[in-house]
Amino acid sequence: MDANTRDLLAAVLEALDIPHPATTGGAEVYDRIRGERATHVVVALRSVLDEKPLMGIEWTTAYLREQLAAHPAAGYVTVGQAHAALAKGKTWSQAVALPDGEGQ
Repeated sequence: MDANTRDLLAAVLEALDIPHPATTGGAEVYDRIRGERATHVVVALRSVLDEKPLMGIEWTTAYLREQLAAHPAAGYVTVGQAHAALAKGKTWSQAVALPDGEGQ
């Protein structure tokens, strides 16, 4: 596999493999973010697989990464974040609470 294809596949994995929410309350935000990212993946893959693509694979990969940066996996507490907070002695309620200013 060439480096450009590998880079695109890495960006696709980055887009879709986001951390799961710690609570069902975070599921709505997770689903919205993952859906937005999946849409950008589909656009990128269609662009690359088009018989006469307007842009090359390198440009498409860069564009996909820009879109991922615009739709970060944020706005919910992940399982990993909750476990880390619990390990520091926080209660479950504290561990799954969003920091002030971050709304779901």
